[in-house]
Amino acid sequence: MTLKEFLSANDRFALQSGCVLEAIEDGYARASLVVTHDHLNAGGVCQGGAYFTLADIAIAAVMNSRHQLTFGVENNIVYVKSAHEGDTLTAEAREVVNHHKLPYVDVRITNQQGDLCCIVTGIGYRKKDTLPVDGLM
Repeated sequence: MTLKEFLSANDRFALQSGCVLEAIEDGYARASLVVTHDHLNAGGVCQGGAYFTLADIAIAAVMNSRHQLTFGVENNIVYVKSAHEGDTLTAEAREVVNHHKLPYVDVRITNQQGDLCCIVTGIGYRKKDTLPVDGLM
C-alpha cells in the first residue's frame, strides 16, 4: 500500500469533503479541491474549514512522507483571498524543517488563476511507529 492509498483509505473527512491528493514526494505534496455550493459560508465564499481541510491533507502527506507516523500538533492559517463556487483550489505543501520529532510544513493554497488565497503553516509530532506503506504514490 502506498502513502496515497493509506491516506485515501483512512482520512475520510478530507476525501468526503472533495479533497484529492495529486502528488506526494519526500517533503512535498499537492492536493486540490473544487469549491462547490456545500463549501460556501453565509457570505457566499469558501468557508475557512474547507481551506483548512485541504491544507491539512497536504500537510499529512508531507509529514508522513518520511514513513514515520506523524500527527499535527499546531497550525496557523491566514486567509488572503476568497474563493468562490466553481474555483479550483490547489494546496502545495513543502517541508521547511525535517526534524526527527517536530517537522515544520508551509502550505500555499492558490486558485486556478494562480492567485494566493491562503497560507497555512503546521508543526507535527513524529512518533517512533513506522507507517505500513511501501511507497508514496
